[in-house]
Amino acid sequence: QVQLVESGGGLVQAGGSLRLSCAASGRTFSSYDMGWFRQAPGKEREFVAAVTSGSGGSTAYTYSVKGRFTISRDNAKNMVYLQMNSLKPEDTAVYYCAAKITILPLNTRKYDYWGQGTQVTVSS
Repeated sequence: QVQLVESGGGLVQAGGSLRLSCAASGRTFSSYDMGWFRQAPGKEREFVAAVTSGSGGSTAYTYSVKGRFTISRDNAKNMVYLQMNSLKPEDTAVYYCAAKITILPLNTRKYDYWGQGTQVTVSS
């Protein structure tokens, strides 16, 4: 069982930056692939970024955030981060942290555990 708590959301102007954090409980954090998803009003939840288990040697990003967002993990602290730069109004959404232990691809929606989300609002 893994519990996830996101933080770091807020209101930022277009072009600005935010860093989201996700704190995970449990002694087996390093065994999980970790991902970030987002859901804008009236839209389905979508994949944003993910990092593989262990040392996090592989990452994946949705096309719209490549070059702007960076996912990372710190297994010693049971943390995963999403650094978001050059933010755009269309990045406005509730951002969710998720964990999975399955062998499904990083950009699958079938993650096993989810946080409650943190709101990110980008003003134009």
